[in-house]
Amino acid sequence: MTQRRQMLESWLTQQSGLSGFSLERASFDASFRRYFRVRANGSTYIAMDAPPANEDCRPFVTLARAFSGLGLHVPAVLAEDLERGFLLLEDLGSDHYLDVLSTTNVQRLYGDALSALVIIQTCGPREGLPNYDRALLLRELGLFREWLLERQLGMSLGEAGETMLDTTYDFLVLNALEQPRVCVHRDYHSRNLLVSAPPIPGILDFQDAVLGPVTYDLVSLLRDCYIDWPCDRVEDWAKGYFELAVQSGVLRAEHEQRFLRWFDLMGVQRHLKASGIFARLNQRDGKPGYLKDIPRTLNYVVQVARRYPELAGLGRMIENAVLPAMRDLPDC
Repeated sequence: MTQRRQMLESWLTQQSGLSGFSLERASFDASFRRYFRVRANGSTYIAMDAPPANEDCRPFVTLARAFSGLGLHVPAVLAEDLERGFLLLEDLGSDHYLDVLSTTNVQRLYGDALSALVIIQTCGPREGLPNYDRALLLRELGLFREWLLERQLGMSLGEAGETMLDTTYDFLVLNALEQPRVCVHRDYHSRNLLVSAPPIPGILDFQDAVLGPVTYDLVSLLRDCYIDWPCDRVEDWAKGYFELAVQSGVLRAEHEQRFLRWFDLMGVQRHLKASGIFARLNQRDGKPGYLKDIPRTLNYVVQVARRYPELAGLGRMIENAVLPAMRDLPDC
């Protein structure tokens, strides 16, 4: 048993009032956080272990209370030790969207998720959130070059390739910065949404929320790195969201001409970032399980690049060099 596990069990006994409990891993997070399902006295809870050297529980606690106050279904914080990085949370269950989505229920489940998203965007906190600014957007885009191209695949782009990426990154950042700004969950996808007791969905992993582009969470949901849907269906859902967002005051009718472009290009930024994170999880953290999600993630980029001349160079590089190299990796 690790020292952190011993500290967590001692804290649960001394501070939370639980006794005679058992712990089991509840999920394998892509961060340094660990989650355990706690069984005690016929009830279950979730214990979060977030080592303070790597993670800060404060944003989670603050946002959990703010989102709960809006009627969103997030885990209630039952006990906390912010200095040591321990939280005891309400257990919303284990039926993630990713595990249950099908062609027969997706319309209903995505409808619930989009309704909750609009609440986050219209009423979610803005003060105190980090700003999703140019520096952060570029830092995230840099993950693709550093961790996937260079470290994972050993690719050297040369001067022309480097220039193409820099120009592409500037293009994507400008698209993000011209959009209306809202509270952004920042990981709003099928692994962080639960089919739980009403209201649905249960919403997890919101501690990295920022003030940023209106289409970011939408593209996270509809062009999910872990599950994909036909392009025409995704576009229909996006248009349906646009109507809901206009009715709610998140967007205005005159945004319609730019909306799908915002959505497409925001997705390219997110998917380049995500593919870099997946490679980093393998290279730095010894978690190869996410490598298999990179081809799906980058195929979104290829599809969008075919519609925008500014992305032609990026699309060719991914289609002709990156994806073939990914197919040669054992975990893909």
